[in-house]
Formats: sequence, structure tokens, C-alpha cells
Amino acid sequence: MSLYSQLFYSNEVQELFTDSQSIRQMLRVELALTQAQANNNLFAKSIADAISAVCFNAEIDIDQLKNDIPLGGNAAIPLVKQLTRKVAIVNEEAAKYVHFGATSQDIVDTALVLQTQEFLTWINAKTIVLEKQLVELTREHQQTIMIGRTLLQHAKPTTFGYKTAGWLTAISRSKERILEVQKRVEVVQLSGAVGNGNQAISTQIQDEFAQILNLKTGFSWHSNRDNFAELGSVLSILGGSLGKIAKDVSLLMQTEVAEVFEGAAEGKGGSSTMPHKRNPVACAAILANTNRLPHLAATLLSALPQEHERSVGLWHSEWEVLVEIMQLTAGSVEKSIALLAGLEVDKDRMLANLELTYGLIYAENVSLALTKKIGKAVSHELIEKACKKAISENRHLKSIILELNKDLSDIDDLFNPKNSIGLSLELINKLLEKY
Repeated sequence: MSLYSQLFYSNEVQELFTDSQSIRQMLRVELALTQAQANNNLFAKSIADAISAVCFNAEIDIDQLKNDIPLGGNAAIPLVKQLTRKVAIVNEEAAKYVHFGATSQDIVDTALVLQTQEFLTWINAKTIVLEKQLVELTREHQQTIMIGRTLLQHAKPTTFGYKTAGWLTAISRSKERILEVQKRVEVVQLSGAVGNGNQAISTQIQDEFAQILNLKTGFSWHSNRDNFAELGSVLSILGGSLGKIAKDVSLLMQTEVAEVFEGAAEGKGGSSTMPHKRNPVACAAILANTNRLPHLAATLLSALPQEHERSVGLWHSEWEVLVEIMQLTAGSVEKSIALLAGLEVDKDRMLANLELTYGLIYAENVSLALTKKIGKAVSHELIEKACKKAISENRHLKSIILELNKDLSDIDDLFNPKNSIGLSLELINKLLEKY
């Protein structure tokens, strides 16, 4: 926990990765190993019962464990030593079979997969919530006309629902990516010293071990870590899509724009010196997380070329980085759900802002209409000059066009924002059919 934990992370997901939870998951792995071995007659059931009882009730000295980790280079080694001593007190014979046939990486990797599994269950539910929110927002604002902006400049009209539809499609793609990568991540690691197994962890025992933990078996991935690298990348993409939403909202909150706002709350968004300010604090937190995620994912990608059957340092570099990626993503997801739930949309301001350029945003409409009469090249050049004249004389483009006497009987329609949103409504309707 840090001073900024409440700002950047999710309390629920932080609980999945506490020291006690990490130890609990490693003990769960050792317990499953013992049970699988006993079920396959590697040793007597009484041996498994003794080890299992200690795994269920072991009070691990966390401070001592942390002090001992630098000696072995990972948490499993000192944990197994503590566990073995505790089992020996109960049953000396059983103590001989603690961690039997496994290597420390088997325990560390599988425990992290179990924590990841819990995280994926959490985030799958949250992305469904996000998706539903965006569907509702898109339906509500399907016909809410606003200016579309390209390169931060007024371009031509669109609808706010069309903008949120874009957000929706990105989140839906991330939801699908997470479900897909989940299949490749939820795989046990039980491969022994160099990944090729031994009699104590036979394929039958591996299958049983996986079944007990509700995971799948697979080929050893001791030094082939594309599964975690893919997960980190997929979560970073989701974080980037949430950052896109936060970026748009924060820009629309600018004083000069004032079209969309984070939901108001007592004490939220204030300045320490300027009482009038309403800052996009949720957007700021989401964007801060978004900024960190790609660089963390890059660590996982950099760790892919691992040496031989176990890496010196590259494997070790993944542990905290992957957890941080999951925590940051969870924080962004939670804050995005709250952001969308309280979003305030000023439709009147959106309409007012359409007129800031005195009709220049309808130039394409006029050009297309004139093309039918005088051809594309001539029409484009003519309207381009008309736009320059409107700007230089600070006049509405419509008045300049009228002076051209080009017999545009439908000129009012050409300057009507409702007729200038392209296929927005059609495309939104087509999209919403999927939900």
C-alpha cells in the first residue's frame, strides 16, 4: 500500500496480491501437489493428510520468509523450508514428501497463475459492466449532435453517440482478447528441475494436479513466457482504450469546450488555490495508469529471450511487473466505470459550439453539392476560396456562398447539422444490433 493506492489501484484487486494471499496460493499449490501424488499412489493417504492439514493451517512467518528470500532468489524456497519443519512436527515421515518432485519455479509460477485467475474472473465481470454502460450511453446520445474534431480542430458534425460507439467497440475487443488469452494463461507449471518432469510428477499426477486447481495442463513454460507477455500486452491495450475515453472526456471538459463533464461530487476536482476549478481528477488517474502500462508490458516482452531451461533474472523480472499491470488495469477499469456512470453531457453547449467557425464545418456539404453542377476540382477550388474569404472578412460561410449565385436551392439543408452527420445513425444502429 502506498500513499496513492486509492488513486491508482482497486482495493478489491490489491487484496488478491497481498503477501498473505501470495503465500496462501503457494500453499494451495503444495497442497494440490500432495493430493495428486497420493491419489496416484505415490505415497500413503496418511502422508497427504498430514501435509494437507499443515498447508490448511500453517502460520507462515512472513517476516522471516522475506528475510530468507534473498538467499534462494524466490519465495518458494524458504516457504518450503518453513512448511517442511511444520510438517515434521506433526509427522516426520510426511515431511520427506513435502514439495516432492517439484521445483521452486513450479510453485511460484502456478501460484501466480492462480492469483491471475482470480484477477481475470474479476476483470471479465467488470468489462461486461463497462460494455453495458457504453451501450446505454450510445443509445441515449445516438442523435446528440456535436462537432467532430480532427487534429484538435473543428472538422464536421458527428454525434456524441457515435463517439461513445467508438469507445464501445474498443472495450468489446479488449473483452474478447482477455477471454482468449485466459485460455493460454490458466495453465499449471509442474515440470521439475529442467522442465522434463520425473516419476514424482508423472503426466497422470500433472493432470490430477491441474484438475484440483481448476487449471489446464500443458507443455513446460519455464523459460517460454509468451503467455504472461501476451496477458501484459492485452491488459495494456485495455488500459490504452480506457485512456482514450479519459483523454476525450478531459478535453471535452476544457473551459473553452465545456461539452462533457465528470460527475460532480463534494470535494471532487477542486484546486488548492482556485475555488472555481472543476478538474478531471478521474481522467487524470486513468491517464496516469495508461502512461505506465506500456512500459511495464515492455519489461515482459524484454524478458522473452530467456536462457536455456531457467533464466538468470529475466524470469525474476516478471513477478512484480505482471502484478503491477493487473493492479493498474483494475484501477483504470474501476475509475472508468465510475466516470461513465456519472458522466454529464451538455447538449446545448454542443450545438452552440457547432457555430464557432461560422459555417466552415459545412464546406464539404456545399462542395459535394456543387460538384454535381461544375465538377469536383472546380467546386473544391471555389469553396476553398469562399472559406478563406469568410475567415478574412469574419463572415458566415453561408452568406459568401449565397453571393456566388450558384443556384443551390437546398442551401439551408446544406447548413443544417442534422444533415451533416454522415452515416452516424445508420452505423450506430448496425453496431447496436450486436448487443
